[in-house]
Amino acid sequence: MDYAEINAGIIDRWIKEGWEWGQPISHESYEKALNGEWEMLLTPTKPVPKYWYPELRGCRVLGLASGGGQQMPIFAALGAECTVLDYTPGQLESERMVAEREGYRITIVRADMSKPLPFADESFDLIFHPVSNCYIREVLPLWKECWRVLTPGGRLLAGLDNGVNYLFDEDERTVVNSLPFDPLSDPEIYEQCMTSDVGLQFSHTLEEQIRGQLQAGFRLLDCYEDTNGEGELHRRRVPTYWATCGEKEVK
Repeated sequence: MDYAEINAGIIDRWIKEGWEWGQPISHESYEKALNGEWEMLLTPTKPVPKYWYPELRGCRVLGLASGGGQQMPIFAALGAECTVLDYTPGQLESERMVAEREGYRITIVRADMSKPLPFADESFDLIFHPVSNCYIREVLPLWKECWRVLTPGGRLLAGLDNGVNYLFDEDERTVVNSLPFDPLSDPEIYEQCMTSDVGLQFSHTLEEQIRGQLQAGFRLLDCYEDTNGEGELHRRRVPTYWATCGEKEVK
């Protein structure tokens, strides 16, 4: 079975079990966004700075692997034209449910982000991409696709796993793995992923995650680090995530 199918099945089950990133926002949170009270996450704990966002009214936003009904409803409340792409049916169903509940329009697309994105060139003004490319093996093709579908001057806001989490055991106290972490090239890592029920995940380097954006044609405007939000590494203030604000340069 294709690893994207395996991950979609696992994440669907997580959603039913109450997975934090699969629970849609409440009606009250949507109402607050309508009144200007809102924040969004690319990584576990730090809200995205407001100055990273372009003018959102009328902005064409792609939520890339951003299903779950957490960010797109806020963008919609702020007047954006929203499209969400995800591969997990349960995440897309949450998007549909919130849109119907709140009465806004959204384009919902089920597609694998490791493949060419099913959109025309320069279709979007903003891509919002929370931590999720840890579920795909190759990152540079995705950055190239993001560049293609953005308008000149468009922005890519991305949450990125820096790979540190993959070194440690579940208690985050003992180093048990080496990098890169790639279950498709190492049967032991594959078995570890399936046994620990984390899905088939892949570590990526700074060169892949940030240099890759630069190679794809983006200009890096800003970035920050974040932690897991809980656990031993968080208590020791070890950054395990990056967030980046990139812009497609106008030529």
